[in-house]
Amino acid sequence: MSSAETEPLTPDGVFELLSNHRRRMVLYYLRTNGGSVDMQELATEIASMENDVPVDELTSQQRKRVYVSLYQTHLPKMAEMNTIEYDKDSGVVRLAERADDIDEYLTTDDRTTYPWRFHYFLLTVVGATALSLSALNVAVFGAVSLLVVGVATLVALVASIVGQYWRMQNDTEQVPVELSQYDQ
Repeated sequence: MSSAETEPLTPDGVFELLSNHRRRMVLYYLRTNGGSVDMQELATEIASMENDVPVDELTSQQRKRVYVSLYQTHLPKMAEMNTIEYDKDSGVVRLAERADDIDEYLTTDDRTTYPWRFHYFLLTVVGATALSLSALNVAVFGAVSLLVVGVATLVALVASIVGQYWRMQNDTEQVPVELSQYDQ
């Protein structure tokens, strides 16, 4: 590995890489879809995003325009900067470790998220405490059967899981600010 591959990207290098919308889209798509993709799929998905149409409604011209620019310009440039690995023979594009150098220059997701870990921790503590107090016949909890407290704890856990699943399914992923401006 050469020193150029191991040294972090300079700010100038990062800004040069991010100066083009399609290169930003490549990074975004690779990061949100497992880090590795076929070049055809990548071009199709980027064309879909750029034209704001579903993949099945893209014209061949829209696909071709993106494919050619990726193939001739953007992917070779990104591979040269060691932010992606691009195998022209197989058509596979992968994020390289060096792509992480770009993160500090991108906006972060400032949306607050629900603290599910804390929620489940609190649910565990409250449930375990209620079960223990019921088992020991302490005050009010002694009047409630252990089975009722156990079922109530289980219902609260299941409701939390369903709530978290529903929230994750209905959370629309926001496209980063860097990708909302087209500069084609």
